[in-house]
Amino acid sequence: MHPELIRIGPLTIYTYGVFVAAGFLLGLGLAVRQAKKEGLPYEHIADLGFYILVGAIAGSRLFYVLLNIRHYLQNPLDALKIWEGGLVFYGGLAAALVLAAWHLRRTGLPFWRTGDIFAPSLAIGHAIGRLGCFSAGCCHGAPADVPWAVTFTDPKSLALKDIPLHPVQLYESGGEFAIFLLLIFLRKRRSFPGELLLAYGITYPVLRFIVEFFRGDEARGFIAPWLSVSQAVSAVVFIVSLSVFLRLRKQA
Repeated sequence: MHPELIRIGPLTIYTYGVFVAAGFLLGLGLAVRQAKKEGLPYEHIADLGFYILVGAIAGSRLFYVLLNIRHYLQNPLDALKIWEGGLVFYGGLAAALVLAAWHLRRTGLPFWRTGDIFAPSLAIGHAIGRLGCFSAGCCHGAPADVPWAVTFTDPKSLALKDIPLHPVQLYESGGEFAIFLLLIFLRKRRSFPGELLLAYGITYPVLRFIVEFFRGDEARGFIAPWLSVSQAVSAVVFIVSLSVFLRLRKQA
């Protein structure tokens, strides 16, 4: 819709970056606040937020570049232009988990309790970040004839232009907001450590798997003709999360 929020001379503030930053800061603020309530050292939680941010940006961008390797082999400098959009959530999640595990081991923070603290933050941060995707036009939808289809006209938009598209970014953002509310509801009803983190690992893949059918920028043919890479990853994350959830609940 509006890829550039403000342009003052050589300075350009991109709407995508503003939403991503807002989502991160809100999520981190909520996590630190919850850590204080649960008696965990919030300084370590704040540091963990920094490592998660670094891993999320680096991993999600690397995964996006690998999925579009032909373009970036011809235009290698474009790989650095993250302000234009182009981040794959699962790539960022994988890298963030690696850095988070290292930080938890170094500081002695409990893995599952810390994961429960960050789960709602992950959902709300992702929800706001998707609004940035909508602004930039990245992660756009497939052509659609539904009444709520959107048409991107800005020449700087990364979406297909002058064609009605499914607003998949808004689909996912709305779903993430719903997951956030669900996790807040479950927080006071937890029966075992890790329940919120695993609940996110169960619900988000279902949302992503469904939304992918309306995407217009995802290549299919991974394992099956109708299956995208993100759908395949979603299926794996769902199965693993559900298996661990059931095992921990049984132990509890």
